[in-house]
Amino acid sequence: MATVDGQGLSSVTDETLIEICRVEDRAVVSFDKDFADVVRFPPLRYRGIIVLRLPEPVTLPMILNALTRVADLSETRGVVGRLWIVSINRIREYEDPMSQD
Repeated sequence: MATVDGQGLSSVTDETLIEICRVEDRAVVSFDKDFADVVRFPPLRYRGIIVLRLPEPVTLPMILNALTRVADLSETRGVVGRLWIVSINRIREYEDPMSQD
């Protein structure tokens, strides 16, 4: 796992960050709701977009719980090409109408 700070990417735009993740074959996991904009960031283009929507104040146990649920779901349903919005009680998945047969 890499972090934005750890890679010196704190000041890059969302577009630059998600493109770096795409090139590096990584999913984006973020608190930034902008990544849930499917017009700006169509999920089918990326290795996965996971937006954490947790209530304030966010605590470490809340984050760990959310990420555990993400990991559990990813074992049965891959995140590639999908947008998952993770809240306290559920994970919602955006289904792109273009991905339907």
